[in-house]
Amino acid sequence: MSNYRKGSHSVFSIHLHLVWITRYRKKILSGDIAQKARALIRGTCEKHQVEILKGHMAPDHIHLFVSIPPNLAVSKLMQQLKCRTSHAMINEFPLLHRQYWGRHMWTRGYFCCSSGNVTDDVIKQYIAQQEDADEMFRIEGE
Repeated sequence: MSNYRKGSHSVFSIHLHLVWITRYRKKILSGDIAQKARALIRGTCEKHQVEILKGHMAPDHIHLFVSIPPNLAVSKLMQQLKCRTSHAMINEFPLLHRQYWGRHMWTRGYFCCSSGNVTDDVIKQYIAQQEDADEMFRIEGE
């Protein structure tokens, strides 16, 4: 149970792989810009009780492997990460202000994939062993 996190009314282990890219795939994430982006991402994650398990910043995209609490939507987390980093960095670095004059440093989309200790097949097998009348979704006691 040591890999599980605890909330006030929950025990959880929600791991996600997140990837997002710079607009126009510009290779801007290096040096001071990369350091500032990392600091902003860490601060945003800390504010929302998101644990960064692993991270990698390439010149034109970011990979994060995180553990999120169940009360936080993935879309809300991505909105916060992209919005906060974009505004702060465009205001701080004149190079970015010139390149992203529309104030959008990141593309609209992102990649998200969940990860866990058990596979989909294991969960399906467990549910199948619970004696079922309806193959897709059963009601216990019927």
